[in-house]
Amino acid sequence: MSPSEQSYDAIVIGAGVIGTAITCELARRGWRVLGVDRNPGAGQGSTSASSAIVRFTYSTRAGVAMAYEGLQYWLRWPQHAGTCDEAGYAGFSQCGMVTLLSDAEDHLLPLPHFDALGVPYEIWDCGETVARLGPLDLSRFGPPRQLGDPQFWAEPTSQLRGALWSPESGYIGDPQLAAHNLRLAAELAGAEFLFGVTVTGIAGAGRAEGVVLADGTEVAAPVVVNVAGPHSSAVNELAGVVADMSITTRPLRKEVYHVPPPPGADFEHDGVVMADVDCGCYVRPEVGNNMLIGSLELDATDFEWLGTDEIDDCSQDLSREQWETHVLRFARRMPDLGLPRQPRGIVGVYDVTDDWIPIYDRTSLDGFYVAIGTSGNQFKNAAVAGHCMAELIGAVEAGHDHDTDPVVVTGRHTGFDIDMGTFSRRRDLHGSSMSVLG
Repeated sequence: MSPSEQSYDAIVIGAGVIGTAITCELARRGWRVLGVDRNPGAGQGSTSASSAIVRFTYSTRAGVAMAYEGLQYWLRWPQHAGTCDEAGYAGFSQCGMVTLLSDAEDHLLPLPHFDALGVPYEIWDCGETVARLGPLDLSRFGPPRQLGDPQFWAEPTSQLRGALWSPESGYIGDPQLAAHNLRLAAELAGAEFLFGVTVTGIAGAGRAEGVVLADGTEVAAPVVVNVAGPHSSAVNELAGVVADMSITTRPLRKEVYHVPPPPGADFEHDGVVMADVDCGCYVRPEVGNNMLIGSLELDATDFEWLGTDEIDDCSQDLSREQWETHVLRFARRMPDLGLPRQPRGIVGVYDVTDDWIPIYDRTSLDGFYVAIGTSGNQFKNAAVAGHCMAELIGAVEAGHDHDTDPVVVTGRHTGFDIDMGTFSRRRDLHGSSMSVLG
């Protein structure tokens, strides 16, 4: 397959859920856009491994505003996609979310933003938490430890404080389908896609002028957008923009696990999303009446960082040690949890920043933009991120100095102002991002 023309208004590198969203938004604004991806189809990279949780618990005003604006798209997903997809539409399960409260104050950082923006929430004490959710042991088991740690089974000496309840949260059951919906929407607006190709160069000197593909093909465009997921750092190296960035990205191998709920529980229909920093995990319902369990630990020494040459060949086999560690951590919280004999789950590669907050920005190379560091928490924001990036790109290309006067985007549905300076490549490191969750 080859593009229908060798010159476009913009080229978007990456066709995951955020890449297809940006492609769609630019195309709907009348841009001639080409999306390119090394995978065979849309959403077949990191997007397919996303837990796809929709929640609003961020520590910055822009983060909360963006996530709550993003919710409105999921509530109107068929209308936003705006095209008939024979595979159907990605469905949003609005089951609500519970964040268990330990002594850490980080859990309460979103509340002033919730109050200011009108995001509904409740604070439950331990009694109400158990009454609402069923039998949970609300003892403090943390900090999270590996199974081999002699303190793993230590008896707790105190209890959690209760829970933060966010009734409008939930999850998307088929994240890859969401990217496919957006691909078709982009094509309906006139965009084209090129799959199974690798970008090996960024054309231009002093300004982006297009991309070079592995077969030597050069495709011209005055705007190039890096949405390459775990390959984004390598693409930035090709563009020569890394030295100008105070925040960088790198690839991280992650596993999530599928575990049956307690006997007799219909968790698929009655369960909620749960964030449990004390046990170092998050949980959400999964199709087939399963529970999806992922890791919330923030100690980088426990992470499996990958080199850029290891991304495509990293092991897809679950680590039995990590599976047992995370399942048994949550089994302490939910004593009746089923414990299968064999690990089940999926492996993905995340693209993460130093503070787990994404970079949505221009770069030091005119015409070269980035929407990177999004894995692990930005799936929910795909549609609004597409809108924000299209607005930012349009403003900068029209001469706006985003570095000194950050673009502020108004949400289509909520009217909230989203300060894009929050996601700058040059920002100071955020100490408490509350960003690692779905």
